[in-house]
Amino acid sequence: MAYVLRSADRADAAVITALLNAVDRIEIGRPETDVQTVEADLKNPDIALEHDSWLAYDGDRLVAYGLLWDESGGERIDVDHYVLPEHQWAGELVLDAMAARAAAKARENGAARAVVHLHLNARPTLDTRLIERRGWYVVRRYHVLQRLLDAAEDPTPTVPSGVWLRSCADETDRARVHALYQASFAAHFDFQPRTYEQWLRDVDAETLDWSLVWVVGTEESGDVGFLLARDDREAMGWIRSIGVLREARGRGLGGLLLRHAFAAFAARGRETVGLGVDTANATGAPALYARHGLTVHYAVDTWETVLT
Repeated sequence: MAYVLRSADRADAAVITALLNAVDRIEIGRPETDVQTVEADLKNPDIALEHDSWLAYDGDRLVAYGLLWDESGGERIDVDHYVLPEHQWAGELVLDAMAARAAAKARENGAARAVVHLHLNARPTLDTRLIERRGWYVVRRYHVLQRLLDAAEDPTPTVPSGVWLRSCADETDRARVHALYQASFAAHFDFQPRTYEQWLRDVDAETLDWSLVWVVGTEESGDVGFLLARDDREAMGWIRSIGVLREARGRGLGGLLLRHAFAAFAARGRETVGLGVDTANATGAPALYARHGLTVHYAVDTWETVLT
């Protein structure tokens, strides 16, 4: 079978979304990819689509898609890969094109090797024997969690004395959330430092509803934590990131942020909220989420290969 491989452009967002939802149906049982998520990827100024994206067609049908981006400016490169199960050869073509580009990108960065990460559903449509033969191996597992919401059972929590919780109201607060994110995630697996401008692009600040971003603090320590959520996914409300500085952990502030987000989403009529977590997270986050009723929706593995 002859496949046609070409780069993507922003006009391809709808057809890419349809492919990703076809993959979703197989891997997790329902479509959960929204076109605005794909559009955000395709407009990312750090991604040169002519070099960093791949569409594989079988005739008029898109059957595989790949995307590459570089947040490190060094050896660490990230890629996404999607393929329909009956078109593994197309998946191989995209894999090999991405590997070649990753190696070239790392060389452009002055690195002696490329350390490439790929996130795949734990039961992916891609035949993982194809990447194992190419030297890929699993280095981490993440869980996508979800929780049902009910406006009557998820009221806005009472903020304890000596603690404040405020919405991200202005540019000063946005910069504060960025600083808290950088500090609270610095020791996490695969963390990549980002400037304020880069982070704004990462969170698609132009479309983000900043009323769903909150800062928590205490009288003795000042601002010590944040939660950033989005309400533009059809399937569920989404908590993109939550962090509390190391010195302020264990005081219930993370739970307060979670309950506040649950109440905000429930008040908007949302029935489900979700978030992702590293199962090897050393901060106690998985246990915190379990105590607050979040359960596993599906698992995602981080695969790594080193290209020299």
